[in-house]
Amino acid sequence: MREHRSEADSLRQTGGWVDNCWHYSVPLLHNVRNMKSRFWATTLSLALIGSLASAQTRITPPGNKYKPSQDVELGRKAADEARNQLPIMRDDAVTSYVDGVGRRLVAVIPPELQHPEFQYTFEAVNVREINAFALPGGPMFVNRGMIEAANSEGEVAGVMAHELSHVILRHGTAQASKATKYEVGSLLGAIGGAIIGGGLGTVVSQGTQLGIGASFLKFGRDFEKQADIQGAQLMALAGYDAHEMANMFKTIEKQSGSNGPEWLSDHPNPGNRYDYINKEAASLKVVSPITDNTAFERVRAHLKTLPRAPTTEEATRAAKRGTSTGRTTSLPPPSGRVDPPSSRYQSYTEGNVFDISVPANWRELPDSNTVTFAPVNGYGDYKGSSVFTHGIQIGLDRNESHDLRTATDELVDALSRGNPKLSRSGDYFNTTVDGRRGLHTTLNNVSEATGRDEVIQLVTTQTRDGNLFYAVAVSPRDEADEYDTTFQRVINSIRLRR
Repeated sequence: MREHRSEADSLRQTGGWVDNCWHYSVPLLHNVRNMKSRFWATTLSLALIGSLASAQTRITPPGNKYKPSQDVELGRKAADEARNQLPIMRDDAVTSYVDGVGRRLVAVIPPELQHPEFQYTFEAVNVREINAFALPGGPMFVNRGMIEAANSEGEVAGVMAHELSHVILRHGTAQASKATKYEVGSLLGAIGGAIIGGGLGTVVSQGTQLGIGASFLKFGRDFEKQADIQGAQLMALAGYDAHEMANMFKTIEKQSGSNGPEWLSDHPNPGNRYDYINKEAASLKVVSPITDNTAFERVRAHLKTLPRAPTTEEATRAAKRGTSTGRTTSLPPPSGRVDPPSSRYQSYTEGNVFDISVPANWRELPDSNTVTFAPVNGYGDYKGSSVFTHGIQIGLDRNESHDLRTATDELVDALSRGNPKLSRSGDYFNTTVDGRRGLHTTLNNVSEATGRDEVIQLVTTQTRDGNLFYAVAVSPRDEADEYDTTFQRVINSIRLRR
Protein backbone atom coordinates (compact mmCIF):
# COMPACT_ATOMS: atom_id res chain seq x y z
CA MET A 1 0.00 0.00 0.00
CA ARG A 2 1.24 3.47 -0.86
CA GLU A 3 1.78 5.65 2.19
CA HIS A 4 -0.62 8.48 2.83
CA ARG A 5 0.86 11.99 2.96
CA SER A 6 -1.23 14.41 5.00
CA GLU A 7 -0.93 18.19 5.18
CA ALA A 8 -0.31 18.12 8.91
CA ASP A 9 2.88 19.36 10.51
CA SER A 10 5.52 16.78 11.37
CA LEU A 11 4.61 14.41 14.20
CA ARG A 12 8.23 14.67 15.29
CA GLN A 13 9.04 17.91 17.33
CA THR A 14 19.34 -2.60 27.85
CA GLY A 15 47.37 -30.88 53.89
CA GLY A 16 48.48 -34.05 53.98
CA TRP A 17 50.69 -35.87 56.48
CA VAL A 18 53.57 -38.40 56.21
CA ASP A 19 54.24 -41.15 58.77
CA ASN A 20 57.95 -42.04 58.75
CA CYS A 21 57.61 -45.18 61.01
CA TRP A 22 59.50 -48.10 59.36
CA HIS A 23 57.86 -51.02 61.28
CA TYR A 24 54.64 -51.03 59.23
CA SER A 25 53.88 -54.22 57.26
CA VAL A 26 54.88 -54.21 53.65
CA PRO A 27 51.34 -53.74 52.33
CA LEU A 28 50.70 -50.85 54.68
CA LEU A 29 54.04 -49.30 53.82
CA HIS A 30 53.07 -49.59 50.18
CA ASN A 31 49.83 -47.70 50.89
CA VAL A 32 51.68 -44.97 52.73
CA ARG A 33 54.02 -44.59 49.79
CA ASN A 34 50.99 -44.25 47.51
CA MET A 35 49.57 -41.59 49.80
CA LYS A 36 52.87 -39.73 49.69
CA SER A 37 52.84 -39.89 45.93
CA ARG A 38 49.30 -38.57 45.74
CA PHE A 39 50.08 -35.80 48.22
CA TRP A 40 53.07 -34.55 46.25
CA ALA A 41 51.17 -34.91 43.00
CA THR A 42 48.36 -32.79 44.44
CA THR A 43 50.83 -30.22 45.70
CA LEU A 44 52.49 -30.11 42.29
CA SER A 45 49.11 -29.72 40.60
CA LEU A 46 48.19 -26.81 42.85
CA ALA A 47 51.55 -25.23 42.19
CA LEU A 48 51.01 -25.52 38.45
CA ILE A 49 47.56 -23.94 38.71
CA GLY A 50 49.03 -21.15 40.78
CA SER A 51 51.77 -20.58 38.24
CA LEU A 52 49.21 -20.43 35.43
CA ALA A 53 47.17 -17.89 37.36
CA SER A 54 50.26 -15.84 38.00
CA ALA A 55 51.09 -16.05 34.29
CA GLN A 56 47.91 -14.11 33.54
CA THR A 57 48.80 -10.51 32.81
CA ARG A 58 47.67 -8.05 35.43
CA ILE A 59 45.99 -4.99 33.96
CA THR A 60 45.89 -1.75 35.93
CA PRO A 61 43.42 0.91 34.78
CA PRO A 62 45.08 4.19 33.81
CA GLY A 63 44.77 7.34 35.87
CA ASN A 64 41.48 9.15 35.53
CA LYS A 65 40.34 12.46 36.98
CA TYR A 66 36.69 11.94 36.10
CA LYS A 67 34.02 10.18 38.13
CA PRO A 68 32.34 7.01 36.75
CA SER A 69 29.07 8.95 36.73
CA GLN A 70 30.64 11.34 34.22
CA ASP A 71 31.49 8.38 31.98
CA VAL A 72 27.81 7.47 32.09
CA GLU A 73 26.64 10.98 31.19
CA LEU A 74 29.10 11.35 28.33
CA GLY A 75 28.28 7.91 26.96
CA ARG A 76 24.55 8.48 27.20
CA LYS A 77 24.67 11.68 25.18
CA ALA A 78 26.93 10.20 22.53
CA ALA A 79 24.77 7.05 22.34
CA ASP A 80 21.64 9.12 21.80
CA GLU A 81 23.35 10.85 18.91
CA ALA A 82 24.51 7.53 17.47
CA ARG A 83 21.00 6.10 17.65
CA ASN A 84 19.66 9.16 15.86
CA GLN A 85 22.11 8.96 12.99
CA LEU A 86 22.85 5.27 12.52
CA PRO A 87 20.52 2.60 11.09
CA ILE A 88 19.96 0.69 14.32
CA MET A 89 18.57 -2.78 13.66
CA ARG A 90 15.20 -3.42 15.23
CA ASP A 91 15.32 -7.08 14.37
CA ASP A 92 14.47 -9.29 17.36
CA ALA A 93 16.69 -12.20 16.28
CA VAL A 94 19.79 -10.04 15.81
CA THR A 95 19.34 -7.70 18.77
CA SER A 96 18.61 -10.58 21.18
CA TYR A 97 21.72 -12.41 20.02
CA VAL A 98 24.05 -9.42 20.37
CA ASP A 99 22.55 -8.56 23.76
CA GLY A 100 23.00 -12.17 24.94
CA VAL A 101 26.72 -12.25 24.10
CA GLY A 102 27.20 -8.85 25.71
CA ARG A 103 25.40 -9.83 28.93
CA ARG A 104 27.52 -13.00 29.20
CA LEU A 105 30.66 -10.86 29.14
CA VAL A 106 29.33 -8.26 31.56
CA ALA A 107 28.46 -11.01 34.06
CA VAL A 108 32.14 -11.93 34.49
CA ILE A 109 33.66 -8.46 34.89
CA PRO A 110 36.14 -8.74 37.80
CA PRO A 111 34.92 -7.06 41.02
CA GLU A 112 37.73 -4.50 40.98
CA LEU A 113 36.58 -3.30 37.54
CA GLN A 114 32.86 -3.20 38.22
CA HIS A 115 31.13 0.17 38.22
CA PRO A 116 27.54 0.03 39.56
CA GLU A 117 26.72 3.27 37.77
CA PHE A 118 27.45 1.87 34.32
CA GLN A 119 24.50 1.00 32.10
CA TYR A 120 25.45 -1.64 29.55
CA THR A 121 23.47 -1.80 26.33
CA PHE A 122 24.22 -3.75 23.16
CA GLU A 123 22.76 -2.78 19.80
CA ALA A 124 23.31 -3.90 16.22
CA VAL A 125 23.90 -1.41 13.41
CA ASN A 126 22.73 -2.28 9.91
CA VAL A 127 25.93 -1.43 8.01
CA ARG A 128 28.29 -3.84 6.28
CA GLU A 129 31.71 -2.69 7.50
CA ILE A 130 33.50 -4.81 10.10
CA ASN A 131 33.34 -2.56 13.11
CA ALA A 132 32.09 -2.16 16.65
CA PHE A 133 32.44 0.64 19.17
CA ALA A 134 31.65 1.21 22.82
CA LEU A 135 31.06 4.47 24.66
CA PRO A 136 31.94 5.50 28.22
CA GLY A 137 29.54 4.11 30.78
CA GLY A 138 28.39 1.09 28.78
CA PRO A 139 26.62 1.63 25.42
CA MET A 140 28.00 -0.66 22.69
CA PHE A 141 27.17 -0.81 18.99
CA VAL A 142 28.08 -3.82 16.84
CA ASN A 143 27.97 -3.63 13.06
CA ARG A 144 26.07 -6.30 11.20
CA GLY A 145 29.20 -6.67 9.05
CA MET A 146 31.15 -7.81 12.11
CA ILE A 147 28.78 -10.71 12.70
CA GLU A 148 28.75 -11.64 9.02
CA ALA A 149 32.57 -11.69 8.83
CA ALA A 150 33.04 -13.85 11.95
CA ASN A 151 33.45 -17.63 11.80
CA SER A 152 32.13 -18.38 15.29
CA GLU A 153 30.45 -16.81 18.28
CA GLY A 154 33.85 -16.73 19.98
CA GLU A 155 35.13 -14.35 17.29
CA VAL A 156 32.15 -12.03 17.78
CA ALA A 157 32.68 -12.23 21.56
CA GLY A 158 36.37 -11.38 21.06
CA VAL A 159 35.62 -8.03 19.44
CA MET A 160 32.89 -7.27 21.97
CA ALA A 161 35.19 -8.21 24.88
CA HIS A 162 37.84 -5.85 23.52
CA GLU A 163 35.31 -3.00 23.30
CA LEU A 164 33.88 -3.80 26.73
CA SER A 165 37.40 -3.65 28.16
CA HIS A 166 37.81 -0.09 26.92
CA VAL A 167 34.67 0.73 28.92
CA ILE A 168 35.50 -1.01 32.21
CA LEU A 169 39.09 0.32 32.12
CA ARG A 170 37.55 3.74 31.48
CA HIS A 171 39.88 4.50 28.60
CA GLY A 172 37.62 7.22 27.18
CA THR A 173 37.72 9.51 30.20
CA ALA A 174 41.30 8.46 31.02
CA GLN A 175 42.24 9.81 27.63
CA ALA A 176 40.13 12.91 28.26
CA SER A 177 42.00 13.43 31.53
CA LYS A 178 45.08 14.28 29.51
CA ALA A 179 43.33 17.26 27.93
CA THR A 180 43.29 19.31 31.12
CA LYS A 181 42.29 22.59 29.53
CA TYR A 182 38.94 21.26 28.32
CA GLU A 183 35.88 20.96 30.47
CA VAL A 184 34.11 17.61 30.57
CA GLY A 185 31.03 18.99 28.85
CA SER A 186 32.98 20.16 25.82
CA LEU A 187 34.77 16.81 25.65
CA LEU A 188 31.65 14.93 24.61
CA GLY A 189 32.50 14.99 20.94
CA ALA A 190 36.14 14.20 21.55
CA ILE A 191 35.38 11.15 23.65
CA GLY A 192 32.83 9.93 21.14
CA GLY A 193 35.40 10.37 18.40
CA ALA A 194 38.16 8.78 20.46
CA ILE A 195 36.24 5.57 20.77
CA ILE A 196 34.34 5.58 17.52
CA GLY A 197 36.78 7.25 15.18
CA GLY A 198 36.75 7.05 11.39
CA GLY A 199 33.45 7.27 9.57
CA LEU A 200 31.33 6.54 12.61
CA GLY A 201 33.18 9.17 14.59
CA THR A 202 32.00 11.80 12.16
CA VAL A 203 28.47 10.59 12.71
CA VAL A 204 28.57 11.06 16.47
CA SER A 205 30.43 14.34 16.39
CA GLN A 206 33.13 16.32 14.65
CA GLY A 207 35.64 16.23 17.47
CA THR A 208 38.21 18.32 15.64
CA GLN A 209 35.75 21.20 15.56
CA LEU A 210 36.26 21.45 19.33
CA GLY A 211 39.89 22.32 18.74
CA ILE A 212 41.17 18.89 19.69
CA GLY A 213 43.82 17.39 17.46
CA ALA A 214 43.07 14.35 15.34
CA SER A 215 45.59 12.30 17.35
CA PHE A 216 43.30 12.66 20.35
CA LEU A 217 40.48 10.92 18.48
CA LYS A 218 42.14 7.51 18.63
CA PHE A 219 43.39 5.31 21.46
CA GLY A 220 47.10 4.84 21.77
CA ARG A 221 48.77 1.45 21.51
CA ASP A 222 49.06 1.07 25.31
CA PHE A 223 45.30 1.32 25.74
CA GLU A 224 44.78 -1.02 22.79
CA LYS A 225 47.03 -3.68 24.31
CA GLN A 226 45.26 -3.32 27.66
CA ALA A 227 41.91 -3.85 25.96
CA ASP A 228 43.25 -6.89 24.08
CA ILE A 229 44.60 -8.55 27.24
CA GLN A 230 41.67 -7.64 29.47
CA GLY A 231 39.29 -8.74 26.73
CA ALA A 232 41.01 -12.12 26.45
CA GLN A 233 40.61 -12.60 30.21
CA LEU A 234 36.91 -11.70 30.05
CA MET A 235 36.44 -14.20 27.24
CA ALA A 236 37.95 -17.05 29.27
CA LEU A 237 35.81 -16.21 32.29
CA ALA A 238 32.72 -16.17 30.07
CA GLY A 239 33.48 -19.58 28.52
CA TYR A 240 35.14 -18.51 25.27
CA ASP A 241 38.55 -19.51 23.94
CA ALA A 242 40.54 -16.28 23.74
CA HIS A 243 42.49 -17.63 20.78
CA GLU A 244 39.37 -16.71 18.80
CA MET A 245 39.95 -13.02 19.51
CA ALA A 246 43.34 -13.32 17.81
CA ASN A 247 41.73 -15.17 14.91
CA MET A 248 39.13 -12.44 14.43
CA PHE A 249 41.73 -9.70 14.44
CA LYS A 250 43.66 -11.59 11.79
CA THR A 251 40.47 -11.81 9.74
CA ILE A 252 40.03 -8.03 10.05
CA GLU A 253 43.61 -7.44 8.97
CA LYS A 254 43.07 -9.56 5.86
CA GLN A 255 40.02 -7.59 4.76
CA SER A 256 40.50 -5.09 2.00
CA GLY A 257 38.52 -2.20 0.58
CA SER A 258 35.78 -0.63 2.65
CA ASN A 259 35.37 -3.60 4.97
CA GLY A 260 38.77 -3.73 6.59
CA PRO A 261 40.56 -0.55 7.59
CA GLU A 262 37.82 1.08 9.68
CA TRP A 263 38.21 -0.98 12.85
CA LEU A 264 41.98 -1.00 12.56
CA SER A 265 42.11 2.75 12.02
CA ASP A 266 40.39 3.23 15.37
CA HIS A 267 42.29 0.40 17.09
CA PRO A 268 45.93 0.53 16.02
CA ASN A 269 47.90 -2.70 16.31
CA PRO A 270 50.28 -2.34 19.27
CA GLY A 271 52.61 -4.75 17.47
CA ASN A 272 52.57 -8.56 17.55
CA ARG A 273 48.88 -8.40 18.51
CA TYR A 274 48.12 -11.89 17.19
CA ASP A 275 51.10 -13.40 19.06
CA TYR A 276 50.61 -11.77 22.45
CA ILE A 277 46.86 -12.48 22.49
CA ASN A 278 47.55 -16.15 21.77
CA LYS A 279 50.21 -16.17 24.51
CA GLU A 280 47.72 -14.70 26.96
CA ALA A 281 45.06 -17.17 25.85
CA ALA A 282 47.44 -20.09 26.57
CA SER A 283 47.78 -18.89 30.18
CA LEU A 284 44.01 -18.74 30.78
CA LYS A 285 41.66 -21.42 32.04
CA VAL A 286 38.35 -21.30 30.17
CA VAL A 287 35.49 -21.52 32.65
CA SER A 288 32.59 -23.77 31.54
CA PRO A 289 33.65 -23.76 27.86
CA ILE A 290 30.96 -22.84 25.32
CA THR A 291 30.96 -25.45 22.57
CA ASP A 292 27.51 -24.97 21.07
CA ASN A 293 27.63 -22.61 18.07
CA THR A 294 23.96 -23.07 17.14
CA ALA A 295 22.83 -19.58 18.11
CA PHE A 296 25.60 -18.00 16.03
CA GLU A 297 24.79 -20.13 13.00
CA ARG A 298 21.12 -19.30 13.36
CA VAL A 299 21.65 -15.55 13.43
CA ARG A 300 24.09 -15.75 10.50
CA ALA A 301 21.48 -17.66 8.50
CA HIS A 302 18.86 -15.08 9.44
CA LEU A 303 21.05 -12.20 8.27
CA LYS A 304 21.32 -13.84 4.85
CA THR A 305 17.55 -13.52 4.45
CA LEU A 306 17.65 -9.74 4.96
CA PRO A 307 18.38 -7.11 2.31
CA ARG A 308 22.07 -6.40 1.98
CA ALA A 309 23.32 -3.90 4.54
CA PRO A 310 24.38 -0.48 3.22
CA THR A 311 27.86 0.89 3.74
CA THR A 312 28.33 3.41 6.53
CA GLU A 313 28.75 6.13 3.91
CA GLU A 314 25.46 5.18 2.27
CA ALA A 315 23.70 5.06 5.64
CA THR A 316 24.96 8.45 6.76
CA ARG A 317 24.14 9.99 3.39
CA ALA A 318 20.61 8.62 3.65
CA ALA A 319 20.37 9.96 7.20
CA LYS A 320 21.17 13.45 5.97
CA ARG A 321 18.36 13.16 3.40
CA GLY A 322 15.92 11.82 5.99
CA THR A 323 14.26 13.27 9.05
CA SER A 324 15.88 14.59 12.19
CA THR A 325 15.94 11.09 13.63
CA GLY A 326 18.45 10.09 10.98
CA ARG A 327 16.69 6.79 10.26
CA THR A 328 16.42 6.35 6.55
CA THR A 329 13.04 5.85 4.94
CA SER A 330 14.64 4.73 1.72
CA LEU A 331 14.79 0.96 1.94
CA PRO A 332 14.90 -1.82 -0.66
CA PRO A 333 11.52 -2.69 -2.20
CA PRO A 334 9.46 -5.12 -0.11
CA SER A 335 10.74 -8.55 -1.06
CA GLY A 336 11.81 -11.85 0.46
CA ARG A 337 10.55 -13.42 3.65
CA VAL A 338 8.86 -11.23 6.24
CA ASP A 339 9.20 -12.52 9.80
CA PRO A 340 5.95 -12.83 11.80
CA PRO A 341 5.34 -10.26 14.55
CA SER A 342 7.50 -10.82 17.63
CA SER A 343 5.72 -11.73 20.87
CA ARG A 344 7.96 -9.20 22.63
CA TYR A 345 6.91 -5.54 22.38
CA GLN A 346 8.77 -2.25 22.67
CA SER A 347 7.40 1.21 23.34
CA TYR A 348 7.82 4.46 21.43
CA THR A 349 6.91 8.05 22.19
CA GLU A 350 6.31 10.26 19.18
CA GLY A 351 6.84 13.86 20.24
CA ASN A 352 3.85 15.29 22.04
CA VAL A 353 1.35 13.32 19.96
CA PHE A 354 1.16 9.69 21.13
CA ASP A 355 2.78 6.68 22.81
CA ILE A 356 2.58 3.21 21.27
CA SER A 357 3.89 -0.36 21.71
CA VAL A 358 4.73 -2.51 18.69
CA PRO A 359 6.40 -5.91 18.09
CA ALA A 360 10.12 -5.73 18.87
CA ASN A 361 11.10 -6.86 15.37
CA TRP A 362 9.34 -3.91 13.71
CA ARG A 363 11.46 -0.90 12.91
CA GLU A 364 10.35 2.70 13.27
CA LEU A 365 10.26 4.54 9.93
CA PRO A 366 9.32 8.19 10.51
CA ASP A 367 8.51 10.56 7.69
CA SER A 368 7.58 14.20 7.67
CA ASN A 369 4.02 13.69 8.89
CA THR A 370 3.56 9.96 9.53
CA VAL A 371 5.32 7.18 11.40
CA THR A 372 5.28 3.64 10.04
CA PHE A 373 6.21 0.58 12.08
CA ALA A 374 7.07 -2.36 9.85
CA PRO A 375 9.20 -5.54 9.82
CA VAL A 376 12.26 -6.02 7.64
CA ASN A 377 11.23 -6.58 4.00
CA GLY A 378 7.81 -5.10 4.78
CA TYR A 379 8.58 -1.54 3.73
CA GLY A 380 10.37 0.22 0.89
CA ASP A 381 10.29 2.45 -2.18
CA TYR A 382 8.38 1.51 -5.32
CA LYS A 383 8.57 3.66 -8.42
CA GLY A 384 9.45 6.69 -6.35
CA SER A 385 6.69 6.18 -3.76
CA SER A 386 6.94 4.75 -0.26
CA VAL A 387 4.99 1.54 0.23
CA PHE A 388 4.54 -0.93 3.04
CA THR A 389 3.07 -4.42 2.86
CA HIS A 390 3.15 -5.39 6.55
CA GLY A 391 2.81 -3.11 9.56
CA ILE A 392 0.97 -0.06 10.77
CA GLN A 393 1.15 3.63 9.90
CA ILE A 394 0.14 6.38 12.31
CA GLY A 395 -0.74 9.83 11.05
CA LEU A 396 -2.44 13.13 11.83
CA ASP A 397 -4.60 15.00 9.33
CA ARG A 398 -5.86 18.56 9.58
CA ASN A 399 -9.61 18.37 9.92
CA GLU A 400 -11.76 21.23 8.70
CA SER A 401 -15.19 19.70 9.36
CA HIS A 402 -14.74 18.67 13.01
CA ASP A 403 -17.01 15.70 12.27
CA LEU A 404 -15.27 12.31 12.75
CA ARG A 405 -17.18 10.43 10.08
CA THR A 406 -16.77 13.14 7.46
CA ALA A 407 -13.08 13.50 8.24
CA THR A 408 -12.64 9.72 7.96
CA ASP A 409 -14.47 9.71 4.62
CA GLU A 410 -12.05 12.35 3.37
CA LEU A 411 -9.11 10.22 4.51
CA VAL A 412 -10.47 7.15 2.68
CA ASP A 413 -10.83 9.23 -0.47
CA ALA A 414 -7.22 10.37 -0.14
CA LEU A 415 -6.06 6.79 0.33
CA SER A 416 -8.01 5.76 -2.76
CA ARG A 417 -6.30 8.37 -4.89
CA GLY A 418 -2.90 6.92 -3.99
CA ASN A 419 -4.10 3.32 -4.28
CA PRO A 420 -6.39 2.96 -7.31
CA LYS A 421 -7.37 -0.65 -6.44
CA LEU A 422 -8.49 0.26 -2.93
CA SER A 423 -12.11 -0.47 -1.97
CA ARG A 424 -14.14 -0.57 1.22
CA SER A 425 -15.74 -3.88 2.20
CA GLY A 426 -18.25 -2.50 4.68
CA ASP A 427 -19.47 0.45 6.68
CA TYR A 428 -17.87 1.93 9.77
CA PHE A 429 -18.47 0.54 13.22
CA ASN A 430 -17.78 2.27 16.51
CA THR A 431 -14.62 1.63 18.52
CA THR A 432 -12.46 3.47 21.05
CA VAL A 433 -8.88 4.73 20.92
CA ASP A 434 -7.44 5.53 24.36
CA GLY A 435 -10.99 5.91 25.66
CA ARG A 436 -12.05 8.28 22.89
CA ARG A 437 -14.75 7.60 20.38
CA GLY A 438 -13.39 6.18 17.17
CA LEU A 439 -14.39 4.56 13.91
CA HIS A 440 -13.11 1.31 12.38
CA THR A 441 -13.52 0.03 8.85
CA THR A 442 -11.92 -2.65 6.67
CA LEU A 443 -10.48 -1.86 3.23
CA ASN A 444 -9.28 -4.12 0.44
CA ASN A 445 -6.36 -3.40 -1.87
CA VAL A 446 -3.95 -4.98 -4.33
CA SER A 447 -0.34 -4.03 -3.62
CA GLU A 448 1.33 -2.39 -6.58
CA ALA A 449 4.72 -3.53 -5.28
CA THR A 450 3.94 -7.24 -4.81
CA GLY A 451 0.67 -7.84 -6.68
CA ARG A 452 -0.78 -9.51 -3.57
CA ASP A 453 -4.24 -8.88 -2.17
CA GLU A 454 -4.13 -6.79 1.00
CA VAL A 455 -6.45 -6.30 3.95
CA ILE A 456 -6.32 -2.86 5.54
CA GLN A 457 -7.73 -2.02 8.95
CA LEU A 458 -8.40 1.71 9.34
CA VAL A 459 -9.04 3.19 12.80
CA THR A 460 -9.63 6.89 13.39
CA THR A 461 -10.35 9.25 16.26
CA GLN A 462 -9.96 12.95 16.96
CA THR A 463 -7.45 14.92 18.96
CA ARG A 464 -8.60 17.56 21.42
CA ASP A 465 -8.24 20.25 18.77
CA GLY A 466 -10.47 18.30 16.37
CA ASN A 467 -7.78 17.01 14.00
CA LEU A 468 -7.97 13.45 12.70
CA PHE A 469 -5.68 10.85 14.28
CA TYR A 470 -5.52 7.65 12.24
CA ALA A 471 -3.92 4.19 12.21
CA VAL A 472 -3.66 2.22 8.96
CA ALA A 473 -2.77 -1.46 9.55
CA VAL A 474 -1.77 -3.47 6.45
CA SER A 475 -1.15 -7.17 5.83
CA PRO A 476 -1.45 -9.54 2.85
CA ARG A 477 -4.84 -11.25 2.78
CA ASP A 478 -3.34 -14.73 3.31
CA GLU A 479 -1.56 -13.47 6.46
CA ALA A 480 -4.38 -11.32 7.81
CA ASP A 481 -5.47 -13.76 10.52
CA GLU A 482 -1.93 -13.82 11.93
CA TYR A 483 -1.74 -10.02 12.02
CA ASP A 484 -5.24 -9.16 13.29
CA THR A 485 -4.46 -9.92 16.94
CA THR A 486 -1.21 -7.97 16.70
CA PHE A 487 -2.91 -4.95 15.21
CA GLN A 488 -5.57 -4.97 17.90
CA ARG A 489 -2.91 -5.07 20.63
CA VAL A 490 -0.96 -2.23 19.00
CA ILE A 491 -4.04 -0.03 18.66
CA ASN A 492 -5.08 -0.77 22.25
CA SER A 493 -1.63 0.39 23.40
CA ILE A 494 -2.01 3.88 21.90
CA ARG A 495 -2.04 6.71 24.40
CA LEU A 496 -2.84 10.13 22.94
CA ARG A 497 -1.08 13.22 24.25
CA ARG A 498 -3.35 15.74 22.53
